[in-house]
Amino acid sequence: MTLPWPEGAHCLVNITIDYDGLSNETGKNLLPVGRHSHGRYSAKRGVPRFLEIFDKHDITVTFYVPGYDAECFPESVLSIAEAGHEIGAHGYLHESFDLGDEEPFYLRKSHQILTDLLGKAPIGWRNPGGGKSDQTLRVLRELGYIYDSSEKGSDWPYFPVLAGEQLTDFVNLPDNVSSLDDAPFYRESFTPPSEVLEQWKQEFLMAYQEGAYFDLILHPRMGFGSGGPARAKVLDDLIAYIKSFPGVLFQRQEETAHWCLQNPDAWPSRRNPRTRAEVQA
Repeated sequence: MTLPWPEGAHCLVNITIDYDGLSNETGKNLLPVGRHSHGRYSAKRGVPRFLEIFDKHDITVTFYVPGYDAECFPESVLSIAEAGHEIGAHGYLHESFDLGDEEPFYLRKSHQILTDLLGKAPIGWRNPGGGKSDQTLRVLRELGYIYDSSEKGSDWPYFPVLAGEQLTDFVNLPDNVSSLDDAPFYRESFTPPSEVLEQWKQEFLMAYQEGAYFDLILHPRMGFGSGGPARAKVLDDLIAYIKSFPGVLFQRQEETAHWCLQNPDAWPSRRNPRTRAEVQA
């Protein structure tokens, strides 16, 4: 199945970067020094290295930045925006803990930090720790967000369902944290960069053959991230490989979300099966 993506593209590519600096350790009550200092690498080397790669290939992408990291490294975050990349929200302390009733507070806090720093409000959000509630989507929409890149329920963008109603003013741009995320390879299986590159090439090839949507997730930090030289070279080589295929369109996720909302009948969201229990939080 070939879909009419923007500009008549055959395959749509979103490259997304989860900043995950000091917030990752601080949110776990770990002092971010010594063996817990990997997050410092994002601002010092990972982000500059990624920006060089994106400039080389003349593409723009989406960075998801926790509010705490924006407070710690404002110049780094501003350099991302100044290079033309989108910045979305990614929690405050990369919340991997149970938020409970504090969830709206953290959503609003990180939103305000990024808005004040950038002079514009983020419109995209990615869940930092995996937990969501029946408050999440309601608060995001109140704050003016138009998309979430946290759900794993499809290979394609799709409209979420809230309280039994399918929304048409908000879209899910699904992420694949199993095989299109660097963290599982480098943190759990310790896969060599050369093998990660081959895995992602195969993932892209199959997405391309389906005329589909390809959302890659990377981290600029050391440790489980791709900020170091050899792992960053994987990103460089993968972009070159993707660009060798005709009809590929790279977009920031804000561009993809706007297009999906403006062209609801041009992509298969309305054909996604819905279950009786489906309530998008």
